Amino acid sequence: MSEGRIKSFKHHGRDVAEMRRRRTEVTVELRRNRKDEQLLKRRNMPVVDDEDDDLNALLPITNIQQSLAVLVQKAQSNEPGEQLLAVQHARKMLSKDKNPPINDLIKSGIVPVLVACLASDSPPLQFEAAWALTNIASGTSDQTRAVVQCRAVPIFIKLLSSPHDHVCEQAVWALGNISGDGPECRDYVISQGIIPPLLSFIKPSTPITFLRNVTWTISNLCRNKNPPPPFASVCQCLPALVQLAQHDDLEVKVDACWALSFLADGPQNQIQAVIESQIIPYLVPQLQNPEPKIVMPALRTLGNIVTGSDAQTQVVLDNGILPQLEALLSHRKENIVREAVWTLSNITAGSKEQLQMVIHAGLIEPLIRVLSAVSSDAISRQKVLVSAISVVRLQDTERSSLGCEQPYCWRNSRASIVLLGLLLLLTLHARQVSYLVQQNAIEPMCRLLNCKDIQVTCHQVLQHITCNMVQVIQVILDGLSNILKMAGTNASNIAVVIEEAGGLDKIEALQQHENGDIYKMAYCIVDNYFSNEGEVDQSLAPQASQQSFQFGGQQLPPGGFKF
Repeated sequence: MSEGRIKSFKHHGRDVAEMRRRRTEVTVELRRNRKDEQLLKRRNMPVVDDEDDDLNALLPITNIQQSLAVLVQKAQSNEPGEQLLAVQHARKMLSKDKNPPINDLIKSGIVPVLVACLASDSPPLQFEAAWALTNIASGTSDQTRAVVQCRAVPIFIKLLSSPHDHVCEQAVWALGNISGDGPECRDYVISQGIIPPLLSFIKPSTPITFLRNVTWTISNLCRNKNPPPPFASVCQCLPALVQLAQHDDLEVKVDACWALSFLADGPQNQIQAVIESQIIPYLVPQLQNPEPKIVMPALRTLGNIVTGSDAQTQVVLDNGILPQLEALLSHRKENIVREAVWTLSNITAGSKEQLQMVIHAGLIEPLIRVLSAVSSDAISRQKVLVSAISVVRLQDTERSSLGCEQPYCWRNSRASIVLLGLLLLLTLHARQVSYLVQQNAIEPMCRLLNCKDIQVTCHQVLQHITCNMVQVIQVILDGLSNILKMAGTNASNIAVVIEEAGGLDKIEALQQHENGDIYKMAYCIVDNYFSNEGEVDQSLAPQASQQSFQFGGQQLPPGGFKF
């Protein structure tokens, strides 16, 4: 087996940098989907336009630079009324619905002035300054850093102890925007001690709008993976997040579940901490929630948990996830279907008993139904399903030769490539091969060898993904090769099914592929299973019956093929 193929196994453990790179790629599509569901930064917009004549009279100059120079001067006035009015006007300029002049205000030098106002003894001035800085921090990374570089973060954290709730809430909002900028800002905010005072706001008396901001800020503290947040710090949030995930308010519940999904997206010790929080019995029933906003993060959290050990996966199975996944395979939201298949593919990468649980739950048939869809908008699902119905196990001897440390444990390093149909396949147990054949899995797999259809998917359905066509084709060739190999003496019967599905013509055409690996794979399949066979004896061709395929005119035995 080539070095490149060996690296595709999760627990080979000899290329940590490559595994980390792949894990980073794992959730790229999911993260893109999430951006529409959970904003990283939020601007505080007034419900009504409260401009008044006093503010218009404050800055009569029409030139923006001169006007802002006057504004900065007045924001430093020793006259409290004039200073408050100037800071309030700056805040209102930053609250415009479209194209707020953030850069112009930064260039004017008002940011350090606003930070100084945070440290004043006037709650109204603190509030207006915090609001203005919140909206500046809601912009680009450079704009957020302009606030951070003026040392606003330590002062915002001090304001979390203010006796005035509206000041505390605005400080939380600002810190949430800063944390959402990326790992560097997030870790800096955590290092300044935000978590203990933030958690203190989670109590029944906290107004719901305030609690929403607190929960959203916690989710930003748990977000991002390059690098991930310090788990020793953010794990303090777990008990609170379990409580918030069961809150009556949908927005609070959604942000709490996203935060849990971030915490579960890591090594096994993090996954175990999430399991021990006792959140799983609550999350599984949420997969039935009619609101997709809650289904998505609940499913993502559970999907991350099943990327752990077999024992950790079993906890999710014991809580009844499989019947819920069956319903999600026909969900109206495409991204939820992809999440469900991704979760299933990780479950099938567990022990053989766990794979058998998937089969016994009747999930293979609905998977293949989706795989068999012919519309172009469904092909993105198909590329996932090729993996989910073909993922299986190495025999012990093969696993040992690859240096795998644990049986049946191939998960994290390839998980998101499942979403793109780029998952490299392992070998099937014979009985499971026969079951897949009986469920008509081969025909849709052969259809996916049509490169034109797959390109339509990449360009029209997954518009933001650069799809590696070579890996897509390798997925399917690997799967067909593995099925033929495990069929043993019945390989000729499987070959007939492949040929009747149009697969042989496509595999033969792939012998002309410019990629050497694809050429070799296609050549080996044709040479081993389709060459020098003359005319096919039609009595050996599989005949469809109501219960299963028939081979050689005889019905399959109850246990499937005897390979």
